[in-house]
Amino acid sequence: MPGAVMPGGSRGSSLVVVSRVPHCDDVLPADVETVDLPEVSERLGIPVTRVHDLLREGALIAIRRAGVVVVPEVFFDDDGVVRFLPGLVSVLRDGGYKDDEILSWLFREDDSLPGTPADALHGHRAREVIRRAQAMAF
Repeated sequence: MPGAVMPGGSRGSSLVVVSRVPHCDDVLPADVETVDLPEVSERLGIPVTRVHDLLREGALIAIRRAGVVVVPEVFFDDDGVVRFLPGLVSVLRDGGYKDDEILSWLFREDDSLPGTPADALHGHRAREVIRRAQAMAF
């Protein structure tokens, strides 16, 4: 049962805690700003449990940084989650990419954009990022 403390097996094994909140290892550059899940909840005006749902659905991707599950700040704009992010994540996941690979690609400098694909999601270059993701996934 996910999220529960469950026996690790027989013969005196210790207990194992299974996380309820989807996240991956921190593959981001150290200077990438992040926000914790309660702040995401506040920004979006939704309960933190709904933030967990957004993570499960792929509308957001989280990492564990310094023991705390956080989301890159660049995934948000004045209206909430950046419009193209959920579709982009879906395309890449469908193409077999894992979340850590998606994050690595999103935050890798690309002189042809310029900047990173994550930054490009905030402007007219967002469609180019989606096009590249589609090409990568197939």
